[in-house]
Amino acid sequence: MAAFDYDLFVIGAGSGGVRAARIAAGYGARVAIAEEYRAGGTCVIRGCVPKKLLVYAARFADAFEDSVGFGWTSERVAFDWPTLIAAKDKEIARLSAIYERNLETAGVEVLHTRAVLTGPNSVRLTGEDRVVTAGRILIATGGRPVADSSVEGIEHAISSNEVFDLKTQPERVLIVGSGYIAVEFAGIFNGLGTETTVLHRGPQVLRGFDEEVRGYLHEEMSRKGVNFIVSDTLARIVRTEGGLEVTTGRGTVIETDVVLSAIGRAPNTAGLGLTEAGVQTSERGAVIVDEYSRTSVPSIFAVGDVTDRVNLTPVAIREGHAFADTEFGGRAVVVDHALVPTAVFSQPEIGTVGLGEGAAKQQYAALDIYRTRFRPMLNTISGREERTFMKIVVDAETDRVVGVHVLGPDAGEMAQLLGIAVKMGATKADFDATMAVHPTAAEELVTMRTPSERWRREQVAAR
Repeated sequence: MAAFDYDLFVIGAGSGGVRAARIAAGYGARVAIAEEYRAGGTCVIRGCVPKKLLVYAARFADAFEDSVGFGWTSERVAFDWPTLIAAKDKEIARLSAIYERNLETAGVEVLHTRAVLTGPNSVRLTGEDRVVTAGRILIATGGRPVADSSVEGIEHAISSNEVFDLKTQPERVLIVGSGYIAVEFAGIFNGLGTETTVLHRGPQVLRGFDEEVRGYLHEEMSRKGVNFIVSDTLARIVRTEGGLEVTTGRGTVIETDVVLSAIGRAPNTAGLGLTEAGVQTSERGAVIVDEYSRTSVPSIFAVGDVTDRVNLTPVAIREGHAFADTEFGGRAVVVDHALVPTAVFSQPEIGTVGLGEGAAKQQYAALDIYRTRFRPMLNTISGREERTFMKIVVDAETDRVVGVHVLGPDAGEMAQLLGIAVKMGATKADFDATMAVHPTAAEELVTMRTPSERWRREQVAAR
């Protein structure tokens, strides 16, 4: 008789948990996975997938406008919010069903219930009021939106969970925050015709990204009509007959229909029984793990955003796969969290891999910086002023490319391929030796020959 009910029990059927469950089952493990909402997790249900669908919808506004310069007529163009939301819901339901079907095909038992740790090898299924045991338990519950409880009337705001289910398109929206979610939804609402204001406490959007990219994104979004209120905070929200009245910390009053709070996400660990099971967590509530995703309890592991390492869906998938390979596949696999390419589906879009200029100056003694900013070919005839920006950061002592940053159309697609080159240790000479594809915007990445700046730490220190 088996010592446990399962070899592996996974809590959370998001991207990381599903990958771990399927791979482990493929190695012959007896696996169950518990999900209290819908299979697919944040990314599929209320994150990157539905968001990207809404981004596509918003981009048609520019496409219709640009087409006129190429001879098209675009009168009587109209947008219908309920049609978009219904189409989005249909696609998300299809994807969620595929996730669940793939689990079942792999031999994973799917349990539609919340699961809470009761010990190092036991889990209580709250929906069924029973306890099951497992040789290993994997926590893959992802993250959750956070709200500032100190704000009076914060209950009138919505988060990135509820924004996908708005029944009607707001005429006015105030977005609080300046990260991925904030700038992406600012582009979505603005592109669809909603009067859009972004309120954030810092002087610039997207903290942690290259400073020039941040500045140019702010400039381009402002050009498109997004209103920014910077270096200010949300103080109060009051419901009125006409919608919502918002007061900022500096006393500015804003009338709006919807307040979207997008000030960040936190590890989704509340009520999981971590303390009772002896699992150590950080001050932010993240599950603390080692390079093999092991927690402080030898039989309990964690992957994805719940660990607060690199909070991106592909990273969670890689971590889940590595965990299954290590624990059930007989080979130790460590995930390398360095040089992870990423995209921000703002408007214009950002694609980036490696270090920004500021971070590179902290790490290297000598840098060569290559920059270019230009109007893409599409905009020359359409008349649009929006410009593409590209930047390559090079370690001048080794000629190795340590960062590439793109702001403009298809930047995310470029970042995926740039990620391969940078991860392999490509040098600027390798970029220069690569034949350009013409006419494309991406060819600029291999035709920048002269540095825009040669930075040397010793020269700066000598001043």
